[in-house]
Amino acid sequence: MTAIFAHRGFSAIAPENTMAAFRAAEEAGADGIELDVQLTKDGRLAVIHDEKLDRTTNGRGFVKDWEWKELAQLEAKYKFSTLTRDTGIPLLEDVFEWMRENEIICNIELKNNEFPYVGMEEKVIRLIRQFNYESRVIISSFNHYSLTYAYQLAPDLETAALYSSHLYMPWKYAEAIRAGAIHPHIRTVKSEIIRSAVEHGIQIRPYTVNKEKQMKWLIEEGCSAIVTDDPRTALSIRDSILDF
Repeated sequence: MTAIFAHRGFSAIAPENTMAAFRAAEEAGADGIELDVQLTKDGRLAVIHDEKLDRTTNGRGFVKDWEWKELAQLEAKYKFSTLTRDTGIPLLEDVFEWMRENEIICNIELKNNEFPYVGMEEKVIRLIRQFNYESRVIISSFNHYSLTYAYQLAPDLETAALYSSHLYMPWKYAEAIRAGAIHPHIRTVKSEIIRSAVEHGIQIRPYTVNKEKQMKWLIEEGCSAIVTDDPRTALSIRDSILDF
């Protein structure tokens, strides 16, 4: 059955990468959430997509130049200005604490393309071990050097190669870098790629899938999961297909 992952939480109805969005995803019935981590100046794992604070918060500048005690004072409401709770920047450990209350799978994207964030892989893996979430976490990145390093550190954890351009036989590429999954942009996905990935034991989870027609097609093709801003709609489509 195709799993439904909420992209940065239920970001269609709540500010992305906030506890409000993650709680909304859980309430909608999502199987998993996708989130992004950056390192603060003092080495904390902050959950935020952009390297800069400007787009989604009332702060300015790069995440890496702020200490956590300063970031903790910011609001990350983005375009949801009327919301009043759970709208700050969370730490990854805050999300992990909340996960004790449910069975949500967490896809952690390491945002280490623009800045190398030395030690990020170790910090994420250490936290996963601390919470015993080895079976509930996927580590993904566009930085495939980072993914292979994460595999060297923790070969028991699932890694997933993110990509936005067409790859030749991406399931073979995943095998070459020891990734258990591919996370392609939806525009690069074809039926034969889905089938070949599944046949070779490689999970395939396209992003960001917000069109109902695409959701239906991917679910009918037997895609491992889809990553969407609107998990409620995706779940409704999946239920209708399963009930057919």
